[in-house]
Amino acid sequence: MTLQGDPHLQMVRPVTPNTPQGCEECLAQGTGWVHLRMCLTCGHVGCCDSSPGRHARRHAATSEHPIVESYEPGEDWRWCFIDEAMV
Repeated sequence: MTLQGDPHLQMVRPVTPNTPQGCEECLAQGTGWVHLRMCLTCGHVGCCDSSPGRHARRHAATSEHPIVESYEPGEDWRWCFIDEAMV
């Protein structure tokens, strides 16, 4: 289900990835990830929920930036962590 009217979409901004080479926290810690997500409010790149650190979700919770998009080649989708739904 896609929530086109999601009120959190107003937090989406034009962003560039802060760490285009990978998950910001995993790079700092020297750990790995499975897939990457980019915050559409500030450009934070974090790892997915299948990764040990779950840094994209942690960033969303601590920063109150709920919308991410896949940062994987060939993928084009957005997710709202608050509504737990595609947007």
